Amino acid sequence: MAITQMPQGGGTGMRRVTIRTRKFFGTIVLLAVLVVYTGLAVALHNALIVGWPMVLQLVYFAIAGLGWTLPAMAVIRWMARPD
Repeated sequence: MAITQMPQGGGTGMRRVTIRTRKFFGTIVLLAVLVVYTGLAVALHNALIVGWPMVLQLVYFAIAGLGWTLPAMAVIRWMARPD
């Protein structure tokens, strides 16, 4: 019985994604997420929060302004994975 080597990538024949490629696509995804998230945050403000007192609007925008960081951290972690 002969032992044969498996192709790189676990035998699927698929090539691994390099860090350079992950950074390219990750940057595009981050920009898209940021644009969509900003639009949703502003739309929510215009639909529900316009009449609220200024202090509550400030709290909303502080929370909404930091909310995009959670999905961004996941994308950045994926982009920074070693090859």
